[in-house]
Amino acid sequence: MKNRFAALLMALLLLLYIVIAGQRAILLFEAGSALGVIAGSALIVFPLVGVWALWRELAFGWGTERLVKRLDAEGGLPEQTETLPSGRAVRAAADAEFPKYAAEVEAAPESWRAWFRLGLAYDASGDRRRARWALREAIKLERGERA
Repeated sequence: MKNRFAALLMALLLLLYIVIAGQRAILLFEAGSALGVIAGSALIVFPLVGVWALWRELAFGWGTERLVKRLDAEGGLPEQTETLPSGRAVRAAADAEFPKYAAEVEAAPESWRAWFRLGLAYDASGDRRRARWALREAIKLERGERA
């Protein structure tokens, strides 16, 4: 719930930024100078990039949430490794489990379930960049399965 609230807050702040930037862009365009047109154009492009980035992150969150629910309903979520009091996985325990999930992907590279579990294993091992990459691969494969 906390993550959803944060995402909603970021979306609202981005919307506020877009409105303010749009107003400033119009004022700069109306100034008529070359510098004003360039700055006004930048004020229009930057919010669009922000909207694209926000949409991509929200779609990633919705996709991973959908797959967690589906895998949980199937009983396919991995067993939780040993955790610290903070709830994070103990790195050594996560690293010891990692080869099992990597081998699962090697054996079935078309399985979104295997990729999703590998993404969770990467995350537990502290490699967020590869975790997001593997989870994106799982989302892509699951979408193809549904199509």
